[in-house]
Amino acid sequence: MEMQKVQLIEGDVWGHRKDINEYYTVPSSVISKMRGMKAEGIPSEKIAEKLAHESKLSPEMISYILNKKDLE
Repeated sequence: MEMQKVQLIEGDVWGHRKDINEYYTVPSSVISKMRGMKAEGIPSEKIAEKLAHESKLSPEMISYILNKKDLE
């Protein structure tokens, strides 16, 4: 998995029915907020902490998305 750059992140999207949707699409509004906060120079840890409460994503997942090259 390392050769294919697969990263496992513990946890999942909040929800009560895990059997309905196997995948979750991060809303474009959340990505826009991430880009904006990153452009303002806010540390990744603070962005992850703030958006975890708003987006139903774990801080680890937000950190992963923030570190993707295409977010810049």
